[in-house]
Amino acid sequence: MFDLHPHHVGLSVPDLEASRRWYSEMLGFEPEKELFIEQIPARVAFLRRGAFRLELFEVLGAQALPEERRQPHTDLRTHGTKHLAFAVPDVDQTVEALRARGVRVLLHQRIGGEPMAFICDNAGILLELVQAASFGE
Repeated sequence: MFDLHPHHVGLSVPDLEASRRWYSEMLGFEPEKELFIEQIPARVAFLRRGAFRLELFEVLGAQALPEERRQPHTDLRTHGTKHLAFAVPDVDQTVEALRARGVRVLLHQRIGGEPMAFICDNAGILLELVQAASFGE
């Protein structure tokens, strides 16, 4: 088989600066590069944390994220990419730290005995937190 590893995920956001700030302040991502893609047209920012990148797109006139895509259970009723998940050493501690920073926690529970949580970013995009040890990390 060939070598394959995660590089980035792309997110369409309503306000590039606000999202860049949110991901930096709340999750520790650092700016890497900005560009403008005329073919779309879109303003684009790459943020990086370790080897992983977020690609944020701001497209004028883009439709807002519908309410049903802002909740973990109802979002599953639409095909396609559902959420971005981050492995953290301790879900419970991470949730409390993010709550203290004002991050909206949508769900914080145990499934199969393992802690997990769903939060949303400043644009309402779903982000999952999983316990790293649960996946052998």
